[in-house]
Amino acid sequence: MLKYKETMKPVIDITHLRKTYYMGTQTVHALKDVSLQINRNEYVALMGPSGSGKSTLMNLLGCLDTPTDGRYVLNEQDVSVLSDAELAQIRNKEIGFVFQTFNLLPRLSSLENVALPLVYAGMSKAERLAKARSVLEAVGLGDRVDHKPNELSGGQRQRVAVARALVNDPAIILADEPTGNLDTKTSIEIMALFEKIHNSGNTVILVTHEPDIAEHAHRVIRLRDGLVETDTMNDKVITAAER
Repeated sequence: MLKYKETMKPVIDITHLRKTYYMGTQTVHALKDVSLQINRNEYVALMGPSGSGKSTLMNLLGCLDTPTDGRYVLNEQDVSVLSDAELAQIRNKEIGFVFQTFNLLPRLSSLENVALPLVYAGMSKAERLAKARSVLEAVGLGDRVDHKPNELSGGQRQRVAVARALVNDPAIILADEPTGNLDTKTSIEIMALFEKIHNSGNTVILVTHEPDIAEHAHRVIRLRDGLVETDTMNDKVITAAER
């Protein structure tokens, strides 16, 4: 269990973040000016219509892209000025990704898929497999470690993806539409798993367009036209001045 002071320490601190894309003669201001903090052990949903900047912000938070302007501090490190190679190291160490399409390697077993991020951490094969097995057991797949993705249901594949995201003990779990390809019953099971992950002390950021999925989060940030439209926590709307 995290202590109160540790829980309230920002793991993400974004100041005047902007992202502009230049496509031929067209200029697209995907993010115009976004400032926000996400504390350690928060459970946040990012929402917004198509073109709101939601995907752009997700890519910046996940260190998959760099801002045009502004500052992004992740776990006390300014990542807005890092090179691509440095960003790759940050992604592997600090961020666990869960995608709508699972992104599992079809020829690898569940165990091997989950262990893969640990290769870049310099861990021995025996240590990697032991850690991967432990995390698979934690998400309820201890009896599916040798199964390949095509031998698993959609919900089981997503659990493997969640285990892979957790295996490096990242600072944040970033989930992009994690229930988008799942039926209602399986979606409920996956969201219960995210609640369990959050309750164990992890910071969870969920990107979704589904209001019923966003309701599982404790804070909902809505974007529109590249700006934060509303920031709601415990039924209270946080104004720009309060942010």
